[in-house]
Amino acid sequence: MWSADEIAELCYLHYRTRLPKQGKPDPNREWTSLAAVVKVESSTQREVLASPGNLQVTKEVVAMGTGTKCIGQNKMRKTGDILNDSHAEIVAKRSFQRYLLHQMWLAASHQQCSIFIPGTETGKWKLKPNTTFVFFSSHTPCGDASIIPMSEPENQLSKPVTGGDAAGQLERRSNHDHLGPEDKRKSEKTASNRMIKRMKTDDDGYFSVIPEDLTVQQVSVKREDDTNPKSCEYSAEMQTANKETGLGRPKVVDVYRTGAKCVPGELGDARIPGLGYHCVGLLRVKPGRGDRTCSMSCSDKLARWNVLGCQGALLMHFLQYPVYLSAIVVGKCPYSQEVMRRAIVERCQHISFLPDGFLPQEVKLLQSDLRFEHSRQAIQEVQTNSKTKLVPCSAAISWSAVPEQPLDVTSDGFRQGTTKRRIGSHQSRMKTLETYWDYKEAALNYQEAWKVLRSQALLGWVKNATEYLHFT
Repeated sequence: MWSADEIAELCYLHYRTRLPKQGKPDPNREWTSLAAVVKVESSTQREVLASPGNLQVTKEVVAMGTGTKCIGQNKMRKTGDILNDSHAEIVAKRSFQRYLLHQMWLAASHQQCSIFIPGTETGKWKLKPNTTFVFFSSHTPCGDASIIPMSEPENQLSKPVTGGDAAGQLERRSNHDHLGPEDKRKSEKTASNRMIKRMKTDDDGYFSVIPEDLTVQQVSVKREDDTNPKSCEYSAEMQTANKETGLGRPKVVDVYRTGAKCVPGELGDARIPGLGYHCVGLLRVKPGRGDRTCSMSCSDKLARWNVLGCQGALLMHFLQYPVYLSAIVVGKCPYSQEVMRRAIVERCQHISFLPDGFLPQEVKLLQSDLRFEHSRQAIQEVQTNSKTKLVPCSAAISWSAVPEQPLDVTSDGFRQGTTKRRIGSHQSRMKTLETYWDYKEAALNYQEAWKVLRSQALLGWVKNATEYLHFT
């Protein structure tokens, strides 16, 4: 029907031709991430019977978002006029909800061009059976899906490990074993800081690659304490991968880092240099610059959408079934099929006793070989000899396939160009679907499904205080 490259190419073309220059990064010093929702319509049963040899599939971008930023807790507002999370995936999902709302209006107006048809419940709508949605992201989602094994060749791309380097590593590790508890702690902190220093520049981004001066490490994964079983789980996973190296596969020696932080009060990362730096399968919040955020990682949110749907609580008032994604396509970047499946599907696969209509999905996971032109890696390659420091673009673009104001450009959570004097005014507010807390809570089946999901799989999910949702 379609390929991952076709989806990626369609999204990149839409980005180049339909989005304005305003809000896009300056390619000389900035990068960004892109996400989109693509509507896929296949031939109806009647069309297949009429012309069995001519199966048509149409693809259309219906929502798009760019962005890498997320505001800290201290910048959150109780008036509902600021966007807390402007990562591309979340902006695209918000745009998709606008599209769904418009399509619902078309259906209520008895217009056949709508994607919805009447459901069996009075006043409820459902998707046409030949309509599905594919989610595209130019990069692996931040959080659990970005903790990807790094094999030996990848690790040595920028600096080969000489015999002396390897010997030095072994010598340092041997010396480390003879240190006292306090000296060990300082030694591990120093080693960890040396690796993290350049990663800190990616706090607002999606992942942090291993710095150029990182040599091959084969540090055994240890638990930070006896209450952290996830470390052992990850160690076993890597040991299994390394046992297969006899088949000619490169040895796994490290992992790509994620800037997302473990949820406060829950299990934390061991931060052991090498394979044991991260613990996997944990809920995480997006990083901020000094000020911790309350926004869950994109991996966690995608896992949630895979059970509850992308429509949110408010639209469930009018839908018989949730609107699920049929596939997730990721652009060219560090990627692991197993890690993506663990982060988005497997963590919530065991959920039971959900309300009717809600079901953990077996979403299709694919990667394209086409890279986003304004991704961090693409800009780095072009600017190889430049001394200018690359930074994430501060703006986010939201585009939706709706007739009225399809486009919005924001910066720091506000519509771009908003002055301090106009913050809180109608002009500064975004056209989002967030509204009264009471309306959200009134979507009883959605809230029940969300309660079950939290209790069985996403126990540490950070919920914003209700005072931040009581706006008009």
